[in-house]
Order: sequence, then C-alpha cells, then structure tokens
Amino acid sequence: MLNRYYEKDGDLSLLKDKTIAIIGYGSQGHAHALNLRDSGLDVVVGLYEGSKSWAKAEAAGLKVATVAEAAKVADTIMVLVSDHLQSDLYRDHIAPGLEPGNTLMFAHGFSIHFKEIVPPDFIDVSMIAPKSPGHRVRELFTEGVGVPGLLAVHQDATGKAKDNALAYALGLGCLKAGVIETTFKEETESDLFGEQVVLCGGVSELIRAGFETLTEAGYAPEIAYFECLHELKLIVDLIYEGGLGYMRYSVSDTAEYGDYSRGPRVVNAQTREEMRKILAEIQSGQFAREWMDENRSGRAKFLAMREEGKNLPIEVVGKELRAMMPFLKRAKEAGVPLEAESAATK
Repeated sequence: MLNRYYEKDGDLSLLKDKTIAIIGYGSQGHAHALNLRDSGLDVVVGLYEGSKSWAKAEAAGLKVATVAEAAKVADTIMVLVSDHLQSDLYRDHIAPGLEPGNTLMFAHGFSIHFKEIVPPDFIDVSMIAPKSPGHRVRELFTEGVGVPGLLAVHQDATGKAKDNALAYALGLGCLKAGVIETTFKEETESDLFGEQVVLCGGVSELIRAGFETLTEAGYAPEIAYFECLHELKLIVDLIYEGGLGYMRYSVSDTAEYGDYSRGPRVVNAQTREEMRKILAEIQSGQFAREWMDENRSGRAKFLAMREEGKNLPIEVVGKELRAMMPFLKRAKEAGVPLEAESAATK
C-alpha cells in the first residue's frame, strides 16, 4: 500500500519563517495562495505585468509581484500556470532567482517528468497535487475540511524535501483528508491517461456518439441530449459517492442489466487496445512532444478543434436547453472566460 499522510505528519513551523511564491492566480493559484495565507504563512503571488488577476489578488489582501520578483524573494516557489507555459516562464523568470536550498513545487508533474524544466541540483523539487478543482480546495478549506492530494519528491537537495512538502500540504488543507505518496512519473502518466481515455476524451466522445446515434435514427435532439448528456451527472454523482456498486444499486434493475450486458460491447477489446496505444504514447513522451510542438507552432490545430467543438449539434441544442435551467451557473457556458488551469485536469 502506498504511504499515506495526515495532519499529524505535517509540521507547519518548517515554513513559518519562509516566503512562499504562488505563480499564477487561476483556479488552483487562488486557492493555494488564500489557504496558505489563512494558515499563517507568508505568501506572495507572482503574475505577469498587466495580468487581470493582479487587482483581484490584491483585493483579497495578498501581496503581488512580478513572477521574477516573487521567485527571487521566495524560499518556496509553487508553479500553478498551464503546462505549456511553464518552461518559458521558468527559464526567463524563475530560474535566475533560484538559490541553494530553495524548493520548486508543482501541482502536476508534466514539465519535470518530460524534462521541459530541468532544475539545478541545489534545490528541492516536489509536488503537492490536490485531487480537486481549485474552487473546491478553497471551499472545503473554509469549511474546515480538506481535499485529498498526492505528494511526490523529484529531487531532495536539502534532505527535507518531503517534510517541507508535507508542511505545504498541511497549510493547504490536504492533510485533513490525507495525502498519498507517488512519483512525478506515476502522477503525470496516469493523469494524462485518465484525461484522454476516460474523464475528458472518452466521456466527451461517448456522449457525442450516443447523441448522434439517436438523432441519426430520428429521435429528437432534445430527447437525445437529456438521455446522453444531461442525466450523466446523476450517474457520476452516484459513482463519486459510492463507486460503481452504489450506482448499480441505485439505478433500476433494467439499467443495471443493460450495464452488465451492453457496456462491454461499447468498451470492447478494440477500445481497450486503443487505450493501451494511448498509454504507450504518453509513456514514450510522444504526446508531450506533440502538445508542446502544437503550442510552439501557434496552436492552429488545437484552436481549430476547439472551434469545431463549439458548433457541434449537441452543443447548440444543449445551450438552448440549459437556458431552461436557472439553477445552472451561466458562467460555465463555453466561450465565457474561466480562470481554469490544466488539470488537472485538472
């Protein structure tokens, strides 16, 4: 069994006289900065000049500086910007200010594992990855509850990398729920795989295929939307609460029988073989190279796919139907800017 750590394993005093720089103030960044500040730690938020988040962070009572200034004064630097931005940001603004004994931290291992960032050997490199969106990390912290997280140490120059990471996890609130020890390799590869074949890629394509199968057979788009997308939340909530068994216990016997007898025909041997191919692409670094090349060449393919996705029939009818649901948060509609970060997914 993997090592698990709780509040008794963290010592906040290890960070009491140190400055923590939170680089980025999006979904995860704002939660880390506010939680650590409320835990009594010295926090500075690092942003680029002209960032829309600058005034927002200051309004929350946080100190704000440029990324270079924040990294220079900090003992611990947590990088919470999107994966594809990290290497340039590190090279130009963070690396020049690093000193022996500093800690460089991440909430996702992509840049370190795939060597987009190669840190000097005189610093600690670690990871605390909350397994929840940033707004939930903040929300549960204010309620006195934490979200679980992952811990990994890539480089232990001081001999205290794990202890300092656990102190960070305590300040963030994750040790209330528990933190599981892993590696940068395991976290990165499993995270990308989960996103691509299940959580994002798999679910999105399954929803789309189901919707299109029904509409092509003459069923109303509105009905297809409800059956293949809208009701998914009901099922996911049951799985989230009690696993597959609780979901199957909660649905009708008809639905449960259909699950057992038809599910394997959808996710079949061919599907599983494709999953293994995708995992191999992740493990070899092929996906990481492809994604970084896409960003460095202007993101034309990515942006074209994003635009195509916005105009799918399921999105058009979905927008109309969601207008009938005042209980939904309108800010979540596609096209409205969100302060979201990668993943991690996410």
